[in-house]
Amino acid sequence: MILLEHLPFATDNGIAARARIGLMVLATDYTIEHEWRQIMAGLPGVALYESRILNDTQITPETLRAMEPRIAAATDVILPGSPLDVVAYGCTSASMAIGEEKVFDKIKSVRPAAKCTTPITAAFAAFRALKARRIGVLTPYRADVNRIVADYIRARGFDVPVFGSFNEQDDSVVARITPASIKAGIDAIVAKAAIDAVFVSCTSVRLAEAARQIEGELGLPVTSSNHAMAWHALRLAGIAEPMPRWGRLFEMPLADA
Repeated sequence: MILLEHLPFATDNGIAARARIGLMVLATDYTIEHEWRQIMAGLPGVALYESRILNDTQITPETLRAMEPRIAAATDVILPGSPLDVVAYGCTSASMAIGEEKVFDKIKSVRPAAKCTTPITAAFAAFRALKARRIGVLTPYRADVNRIVADYIRARGFDVPVFGSFNEQDDSVVARITPASIKAGIDAIVAKAAIDAVFVSCTSVRLAEAARQIEGELGLPVTSSNHAMAWHALRLAGIAEPMPRWGRLFEMPLADA
């Protein structure tokens, strides 16, 4: 055998030459990685790195808050020792049940230089970018979680004139709600009140691929947890090019807070 060692080689900036984005995915989530990979596939130099965070399949205020002490550890295993531009926590309802600032504190305890986002943080940024004040909300959650969501959005100064829900607390079932059912839910809330935008909450819900088509049919901007947070993470990382395939939001820059 001829053995060749210490061969010369060159290095470059790797697949993350423009941005490194870290994503914490719920252990029960079937959807967010799929949608984010679709969105980011056409962006050379932008790399996505994920971890999973343990959660309960049942979506209740108690199970959501139980994730708080696990956030730092789930952040720490995303490219340990290497910098990340953005860290995103992939649970909408837990971000509200725990509180965004507490989530950010846990992330920054191990990634102090990273910018942070959650689905609801991204949704608020999306509403500002779209100049939307009256938000129609669709969720899969049970009633007590829905109250947290509605109260949290209103506390940030947005109106919620109509709120629809599938009232399903099993995350594995939520991931299998059909796109046609989601569209029907959106149609139902749009028919009940004048709104500026639609927000579909929950990272298990499949919406991103259909957002542009639904917007064309309704004449309203439409976003979701995964859709808004992918946009927000990209903008926080300095990735500014418009991506009209993904709907109106992906043509917008960040607005002033």
